[in-house]
Parts: sequence; C-alpha cells; structure tokens
Amino acid sequence: MMKTYLLTSLLLVFTVFSWAQEDDTIIQGKVLNSANDKALENVNIVNLNEVIGTTTDAEGDFEIRAKVNDTLYFSYLGFKSIRVRVTNDWIKFGNIKVKMTELGIALEEVVVRPVQLTGYVEVDAKIIPVYDNYRYRIAGLNSGYEGGSKKPGAVTKVLSAIFNPADFLYNVFGKRPKQMRKLRKMKEDDEIRNLLASKYDRETLMAVLQLEKVDIDEILNNCNYSETFIRTANDLQILDAISECYEEYKAINRSKG
Repeated sequence: MMKTYLLTSLLLVFTVFSWAQEDDTIIQGKVLNSANDKALENVNIVNLNEVIGTTTDAEGDFEIRAKVNDTLYFSYLGFKSIRVRVTNDWIKFGNIKVKMTELGIALEEVVVRPVQLTGYVEVDAKIIPVYDNYRYRIAGLNSGYEGGSKKPGAVTKVLSAIFNPADFLYNVFGKRPKQMRKLRKMKEDDEIRNLLASKYDRETLMAVLQLEKVDIDEILNNCNYSETFIRTANDLQILDAISECYEEYKAINRSKG
C-alpha cells in the first residue's frame, strides 16, 4: 500500500513538473529596423508577466523565457517602444522577426479619413481602416499580428488625489498588489537592473507596473522625495525608491491592523 502511494505521488510530481516545463518556452527571435531591415543591437526586451529581461546581440537576435499570452516589451533609444503578445504561432514556427519603427517615422501625422458604413457588420469590418503601429511578423508567414494598444492617461486620477495623498497611495499600492509584487522581481533580475541603470524615460517601469509617468512622479512626491531627485534620477534609482516607499506603506498598514 505504501509503495503504491509513493509511486502515485512521484508520478503526480513528475506530471506537474512536465506541465510546468511545457508552459515555459525559450522564445527566439530577431529585432530589425522596419525602415531597412537592419538588425538592431542592444534592444531591451522585458517579459512583463515573468519580469525577466534580455537584450539583442550584434545580429539582432534574442532569446527569452516566456509562455503563451505573456507580453514582451521592446524598447530601444530613438525607436518607438512596442509590446508583443506571445502566441502559439511562436512556438510552432520558432524564430520570429520583430520590426521596430524609428520615432521620426512613428510620429508622422496619421490622416484619418471618414468611412461610409453600411450597417452590416460583415461588410463594415472589411472597410474600416486599421492603423497598426504595433506589429510583428513571423518568418515564413505573410501576415502580421497586433502587439498592443496605448493606455489612457492618468492625469485626472492624480489630480483627484492631490487633496488627499493617503488616498492616492492606497489607490496605487493597495489596488495593485500583483503589479507591486513585480517590484521585487525587477530588483532581482540583473538584466533588468542593468537596463534601468542606463535609462531615464520611465518607460519600462510604466510598462511593468502599469502606471503612467505622472503616477510615478506623484508616488515619489507623496513619499517625500525631492523634485530634483524625481527629475534627475535614473530608472533604477526610481525603482528602488518606489520599492522602499511600498515597503513602508505595507509596514504602516500592518501596524494599523
């Protein structure tokens, strides 16, 4: 009886381990300049779900651990940052090509022309124009896939909290436990720390924590950091400051309970 129980337990552990192995996949790919298909070296890539990072090599190649539905965040100086969702296609076709657009091109004005709709969904769906600045392409396929969308600003939310800073910190920290837990992961990943140490745009922090820049500034302001620090600190220093503020916030909440 004991042997049967032990064998069953080992089988269960092996099965769970196998499933875990299948869920985690090493995604490989290449990042190119969309204007000329030249490889981009040292592009920063962060898995926003797993909070791990990597960079492209001299040939633009990269690999990173991810699973289906994870979101990869690509950022590179002078280029428009993009988000790309991991799909089953990546695992099936293997190597992928991600094309990034230079900011000068990405910021060109988009003229939206009026569309005459018929009222029939099947017809209208085919004639409505799609403006997709976030796209990637799988080698061997002629189709692209949407990589993400912009988030609305948070100015109104911040302004409404100015008169009660404690409410603002609660809204940011208390209502985002999942995002705040990523702070520790970010601090433990050397690739991400190296990336943040050389950046001052807050973009990666915004993407991982799902915050706007104005939110980050307001967090630090409410945690008694000076305007000079907020304006001049690199992203790694900002990460450490937010993390310290969050730990203090949790300690105060525990003492109140």
